[in-house]
Amino acid sequence: MRKARAAAMLLGASLTVQATDLPAPAEPARGWPVFRGDSQLSGIARAALGDKLRSRWVYEAGEGFESTATVFDGTVYVGSLDGLLHAVDLETGKPQWTYQAGIEIKASPAVTAESVFIGDSDGVFHAVDRATGKARWRFRAEAEIVSSANIAGDRLVFGSHDQFLYCLSARDGSLSWKVETDGYVYGTPAIVGGTVISAGCDGFMRIVDLADGSELRKIELGAYVGASPAVREGRAYVGTFENQVLAVDLEQGKVLWAYEPQDRQFPFLSSAAVTDKLVVVGGRDKRLHGIDRATGEARWKFQTRGRVDGSPVIAGNRVFIGDGDGQLWAIDLQTGEEVWSFGTGSAITASPAVAGGYLLIGTLDGQLHCFASE
Repeated sequence: MRKARAAAMLLGASLTVQATDLPAPAEPARGWPVFRGDSQLSGIARAALGDKLRSRWVYEAGEGFESTATVFDGTVYVGSLDGLLHAVDLETGKPQWTYQAGIEIKASPAVTAESVFIGDSDGVFHAVDRATGKARWRFRAEAEIVSSANIAGDRLVFGSHDQFLYCLSARDGSLSWKVETDGYVYGTPAIVGGTVISAGCDGFMRIVDLADGSELRKIELGAYVGASPAVREGRAYVGTFENQVLAVDLEQGKVLWAYEPQDRQFPFLSSAAVTDKLVVVGGRDKRLHGIDRATGEARWKFQTRGRVDGSPVIAGNRVFIGDGDGQLWAIDLQTGEEVWSFGTGSAITASPAVAGGYLLIGTLDGQLHCFASE
């Protein structure tokens, strides 16, 4: 793979990405319904958490969690590696129902008032009734689905290892369109206004019309991408397997800056959390990186105990992240210094979810932890 010095391939003279002049949306009032909290995948929680957290409850599953939890209207939804989708009461941690997908689940659920949507490692995408846990419909892709779905109205958008980006009807699972790529689509696509922004293992970022799947722009990144793009004010931020985090101007179709640590060479699989001033992302170099959003220069680096494949969440002036050594961290957003930590005893590859004053995160030994402010 070559270094991402990022030439842009422009399909058409100009492009307007709808609604990108708006600030990143707050967490929806009813919870954390999609991976990264909102359709732009900002990783920003609606409300702050305290400086120190205490354990509220621990839910035990048969096998581990790589899936990140989502929350809707007082219920937590999360997939496990034994092929179960779990619905758990947010306040008490008591199970409400489980749904058997049949094979391991690594993707994170997406939730609406009616349904929970999730893909599995056999390439089946499931719609499950949110109240009963019963199957509503299924759609079969041609390979594993690790990408979590994003939602806009009746449209569900997700990627697959069969090298396609899919858009389905949330109502009945019918195929609205699919876009072929040249590599796995591992990350979750962002949705901004009427456009879908997706990066994949073919080294390109694609901007696709949500209505009909037409490709509006294709931007060369120059490296494999497993992370999901976070979009704010017309720019997408994404890490690559070539030791870089890129800022991409979606309207101009070009890379504005590339952050590349010189002291260590490791991939960035973590998806970024983005504020008006900072891009925060974890690395397999066992560090959490705070990057200036305007310049791409390092503002701070925090040393973790294990590699960071999960994605950070920003709540108030704190950043929350888990690592491969099983440590959950709260880091000061401005200084990059440790505020609080908790040892779970098992590796963490999932990302935190923050809703209703609680933080939720799963571990590879099958425990879903719920924390609240002290």
